[in-house]
Amino acid sequence: MFNAFIQFIESSFEVIWPQLLYVLTYPFIPTQRIFWLYILSSSILAFYVFYVSIRLDPSHRLSFKAFISFLLPKDVWLTSSAWLDVRYFFFNQIFRMIIYGAFLAGVVHLTLQVITGGPGLIVASGPTFDSNITTIVISTMYMFVIIAFVDFVSYGIHYLQHKVPFLWEFHKVHHSLEVMHPLSNYREHPIDSCVYAIGTGAAYGLITGLSMNLLSYVPSAPQVLGVSLLLFAFNILGYNLRHSHVWLRWPGQWSMLFASPAHHHIHHSCHPDHINKNFAFMFPCWDVLFRTYHLPETNKDVRFGISMHHVNEYKSCIGIYFIPFRHAFAPVFKRLKRIFKKSVIIFYRKK
Repeated sequence: MFNAFIQFIESSFEVIWPQLLYVLTYPFIPTQRIFWLYILSSSILAFYVFYVSIRLDPSHRLSFKAFISFLLPKDVWLTSSAWLDVRYFFFNQIFRMIIYGAFLAGVVHLTLQVITGGPGLIVASGPTFDSNITTIVISTMYMFVIIAFVDFVSYGIHYLQHKVPFLWEFHKVHHSLEVMHPLSNYREHPIDSCVYAIGTGAAYGLITGLSMNLLSYVPSAPQVLGVSLLLFAFNILGYNLRHSHVWLRWPGQWSMLFASPAHHHIHHSCHPDHINKNFAFMFPCWDVLFRTYHLPETNKDVRFGISMHHVNEYKSCIGIYFIPFRHAFAPVFKRLKRIFKKSVIIFYRKK
C-alpha cells in the first residue's frame, strides 16, 4: 500500500515537474502574454500614463520611486485577491496546458478534416523581403481574415458566457477579480477554457480549411518572433495593462477600432453602467455593431468585481475549481429533486 502511494507520488511528480518548469519560462516565450517584451512595453506605456498624471498634478514629484509605487501599488499587491492570482497561475497552468492544448488542437484538426475532406495540409512559408507582392498580399489578407473571424467568434462566446446562466457560473471566476495585475489574466476556470477551445478551434479550422480548398495551400501570416504580426502588435500595445489598475484609453475613434486596456477595464467593472459591456477582445467594432460598446473618458466609476454587493467566495485554488460546479448544477439537482418528490407522491397515491 505504501509502495503504491510512493509510486503515485513519483509518477505525478514526473508529469507535473516538467510542466512547472515550462510555466517558469513563460517570460521568455513570445507566444505567452507575459513575454518580457510585452511586459516592458506595458511598463513604458504605464510610465507615459504616470508622467501625464504628474504633469496634471504638480504637487506630485517625478521620481523612480514614485513610478514604482504607481506601477506596483500597495492597495493591489497587499490584497488576498492579487496573491490568489499568483498561486492560481501556477496551479492552473500546469493542468491547462495538458487539457486546453490537446483540446484546441483536436477541434482544429477535426474541423479542418470536415472542411477539406481529408488530412492533407500544405502550409506555405511566411512572406520574406524577397517574396513577390502577391504572396505578401495573400498572407496579409489571410492574417486579417482569420484573426478577425476568430475574434468575432470569441465575441459571441464571450457574450453567451455572460448571458447563459450555466456558462456564467464558470466565467464568473474570471470576474471575481477584486484587483488586477498581469497574472490576473490567467484566472480562468478549465471549463471556460474548453468552451473557448471549441469555438476558436472550430473558427481556426474553418478558415484554414476554406483556404486549403480555395488556394490548395494555407498561407502563413507575417510574423514577428514567431507570432502573427497583428497579434504581436496587440500584445506589444499594452496587453498586460488590460488586467491592471493603469487606465489607458486610445484617443478619439481609435478606441473603437483596436481594443485599449481601458476597454477591458470597463468590461471588468461592476458599476451598473458597465455591466455586460465590451465583450470584444481585439476589435471593439463588434461591440459597436451589437451595441455593447461603452468607454467613458475616465475611470472614476470603475470598480472591479462581480457586483457592488457581491461577497467573494473564491478564496483558494480548489474553491475556484469546484465552487462553479456546485452553482452550475444546483438548478439541475433542484429540478431532479422536485421530479423525485412528485414521483414518490404519485407512487404512494397509486398504492
